[in-house]
Amino acid sequence: MSFEFTKEFIEKIEVLVEEQKDQELQTHLEEFHHADIAEILDELTMDEATYIIKLLGSDQTSEVLMEMDEDDREKILRNLNAKEIANEIEEMDTDDAADIISELSEDIKTQVISNIKDKKHAENIVELLKFDENSAGGLMAKELIRVNENWSVTGCMTEMRNQAENVKRVHSIYVVDNKGRLKGRLSLKDLITASSEAEIGDVYIRNVDYVDVHTSGEEVARVMQKYDLEAIPVVDEFGRLVGRITVDDILDFIKEEADKDYQMAAGISEDVEADSSVWELTRARLPWLILGLFGGLGAVYVMQGFDSALEKYEILFFFTPLIAAMAGNVGVQSSAIIVQGLANDSVKDSLVKRLIKEVALSIINGCALGILVLVFGAATSMEFLVSLTIAISILSVIIMAALIGTFVPIILNKRGIDPAIATGPFITTSNDIIGILAYFYIAKLILNF
Repeated sequence: MSFEFTKEFIEKIEVLVEEQKDQELQTHLEEFHHADIAEILDELTMDEATYIIKLLGSDQTSEVLMEMDEDDREKILRNLNAKEIANEIEEMDTDDAADIISELSEDIKTQVISNIKDKKHAENIVELLKFDENSAGGLMAKELIRVNENWSVTGCMTEMRNQAENVKRVHSIYVVDNKGRLKGRLSLKDLITASSEAEIGDVYIRNVDYVDVHTSGEEVARVMQKYDLEAIPVVDEFGRLVGRITVDDILDFIKEEADKDYQMAAGISEDVEADSSVWELTRARLPWLILGLFGGLGAVYVMQGFDSALEKYEILFFFTPLIAAMAGNVGVQSSAIIVQGLANDSVKDSLVKRLIKEVALSIINGCALGILVLVFGAATSMEFLVSLTIAISILSVIIMAALIGTFVPIILNKRGIDPAIATGPFITTSNDIIGILAYFYIAKLILNF
């Protein structure tokens, strides 16, 4: 059942904080899931939220911090000293701990790491900080269950109990050799049913999917989705098992990437939130608005070149928004499908096949819309050649816009540029100019001006 708080409940929490009724406050909050507590803190002032974080135990608040909005979490961490932050870090898995520490300044980061009592935990966090945050190395956690292929089943069970103390969820049991190289995975069923004297090397499964530390987050997500994995092991350049990535970690990564792509497609060049500062929002939006401005000015310049035609066929002017809109809409549709396909690796056709497919689709859609324009022209007693000009122009701009919307993302992707940058204002602006230019040239050929 999902948690829904009321205004009265939040007011009661605020009163308890103000009156410093710690015992009653703890009693109210202990029954809630850490995600619910994070939601409660989001409704409080920063001082009130910090008070609760300091009040509750680190075993609980460490989870709460991970559920909070990144900006709010950063503000709370600024109100904690290095030792208090280190206490929170102690309770986190290494991947979450590395994410938190990466948000700190270099000076505070060093102090926090030095205050972590578990030196092995600290070493693992420092190791993770060396990797790109969007790579498998940056996404993985060090906590996992590993067994040696030369162990007996009995010895394996004993060692697994010891390792499990530091692992919150056991998704898989990984098998390594004496050099720590990943050899396979161990089925719990096979382990339980095997003879106690048997060696792990006789019962483990040798076929195991894995990624290396430098694999991109997008590729990790694709592999886990393709093979329906709850977790995937990560190896270094020597094939040694160094960590694992769980499905909840990759879902967080996918969400972040989807948010970035959505904003980029909408013409926002930086990762911003609704409550970001005016300066941050302006900096994120203005570059694409400038692009749109120049695109509009370009369209005006094109139309000025045909001012004599507009004097003779004034009605052409009133259809320019229609032509521009059709070009922009078709371009965004095509690019959105391609960007989505590139993201989930479903664009596998050759460029020639893709070209034929897009042209065929554009002709069908363009002809259908063109016929509707001719019907509209006949119904409104529009001159037939003008209706024909508009119909053919729509067909032409749809074909061109579809090709631009399809191939620009593909070309950008092949050059290692995020194809999401091709959608939104970029495609719309370029197609507006090209569409209007094609419209007036077609009009010039048909109407002979």
